[in-house]
Amino acid sequence: MTMRTRTLGTTGPQVSALGLGCMGMSALYGDADRAESVATIHAALEAGVTLLDTGDFYAMGHNEMLIGEALRTAPAARREQALVSVKFGALRDPDGNWSGYDGRPDAVKNFAAYSLQRLGVDHIDVYRIARLDAAVPIEETVGAITELIEKGYVRHVGLSEVGAETIRRAAATAPIADLQIEYSLISRGVEQEILPTTRELGISLTAYGVLSRGLISGHFSRDRQLAANDFRAHSPRFQGDNLRHNLNLVDALRKIAEQKGVSVAQIAIAWVLSRGEDIVPLVGARTRERLAESLGALDVTLDEADLAAVEEAVPADAAAGDRYPAEQMTKLDSER
Repeated sequence: MTMRTRTLGTTGPQVSALGLGCMGMSALYGDADRAESVATIHAALEAGVTLLDTGDFYAMGHNEMLIGEALRTAPAARREQALVSVKFGALRDPDGNWSGYDGRPDAVKNFAAYSLQRLGVDHIDVYRIARLDAAVPIEETVGAITELIEKGYVRHVGLSEVGAETIRRAAATAPIADLQIEYSLISRGVEQEILPTTRELGISLTAYGVLSRGLISGHFSRDRQLAANDFRAHSPRFQGDNLRHNLNLVDALRKIAEQKGVSVAQIAIAWVLSRGEDIVPLVGARTRERLAESLGALDVTLDEADLAAVEEAVPADAAAGDRYPAEQMTKLDSER
C-alpha cells in the first residue's frame, strides 16, 4: 500500500497519516508478547508507518528499549524512515506509583540522555513533556528542549495534554510541531478551545486514544475480566454502569460499520482521520492482526451522510465517565 502522509505543524516533519503508539507493548494494558511487539513494529514500518510514539516512563524504559531493538533489527531502509516521538517527565517509584512531573531544564536534558541511549539513536525526532510541571514555567521546559535541538539531540518540540493558554506560551518560546492529546469519538473536549488554538498557531495534533483504549474498538466485551496491572481495571469508563452505557454506543456504531462493510475500529479511526489534515491518529496496536485492521481505516471514506450517522450514534459528550481516574484528571492542564 502507498501510505498517505501529513505534516506536523508548519515547521515539523512529514509523517505517515497514522502513527503507531507503542505504550501498550510494555505497560498499562496487561502482559504483552515481546516478539509479537517487535514484529508489529516491523510490520508497521513495512506498511509505511513512520511515526513511532513512546514515553521514557512506559515500564521505566522498557518501551524505549523495545523500540530500539525493533529499529536495530529492521531493514536499513525502514529503520531510516522511522521518526520517534518521546514523552518525558513523569516520575515513578519502584512500585510503579506516580509521583509527579519534572520539567526543570536540567531534568529535561537528563531524561533525553537516557532516552537516546535506550533507543539507540543519535537524535529524538519530537520531544515533549508528558504533563505540565506546575512548578516550572512551560517556557523553561521548552527552552531546554530548544537547547537540545541546537546541539542536534532533538529535531522538534512537541506538547502533551496542555490547554490553550499553555500552548500559546510555549509557541511564543519556540516553534511547536504538534500537541499530543486524547481525541476520539467519545473524547472530544479538544474541539472547544484547544483545537481552534492549535489551528490558529499552525500546530498539528497527534491524537492518542482514538479507540479509547479498546473501549470503542468493537472487540471489548461486557464480561471481559481485566488483570490488576491493566489501566482499564481502574478507568472510570470501564466500570459498571459506565461500561454498559459506553458499549451501547459501540453497538450503535457497529450498525453503521456493518452497513459500510468495515469494522467498528476502522470507522472510529476513519472518523478521527476525517477531522482534518492537521490531525494524525496514533493507533495502539499490539499485534500484527490489530495493526492490519487499523491500517484498513485509511481506505474508509466517510461522506456527509456517514458523518451525520456517526454523530447521531455517538454524539459529543455521549460517554459516561471521565477518561482518567479523578487524581490523574487533576494533573491535566488540558482539562482546566
